[in-house]
Amino acid sequence: MPITSQRVAGRAFLRQMYGDSYFPDHVVDKGKAILLRLCERIEAEQPSDLETLYALTQAATEEFNLLDREFVVAGSEIETVAREWICDEFCFVASAYGFTDADAEELTAGRDW
Repeated sequence: MPITSQRVAGRAFLRQMYGDSYFPDHVVDKGKAILLRLCERIEAEQPSDLETLYALTQAATEEFNLLDREFVVAGSEIETVAREWICDEFCFVASAYGFTDADAEELTAGRDW
C-alpha cells in the first residue's frame, strides 16, 4: 500500500545512518522498511488515540529489536546516536499523523537498544 501522506512520502528516513559508514546500508534499508510499514499501518488502521498508536509503534520497535542483531552481525549496532536518530523518526511519524502529543519514550518503550 503506497503512503498517501505527502509529508511522510517525501521523508528521507534514517538519512543520518545512511550518511555514516558505521551503519551498513543494507541493514539501514531494513530499518527504513520498518518505518514505512509503520506508516502504512497507521494509514490503514487510522488509530484514534495514543494507546492505539503506541500499540503500532511497539510492534515496529520489536522489529528494530530484531534488526539490532543484524547490525551486530554486520559489525555495527544500534548505539546511543543511532538510538536517538531512530527515536526521532518515530516522533516524526507520530507528529506527521497528527499525534503531536505522543510521548517520545512511550513510542519506543519496548526497545532493547
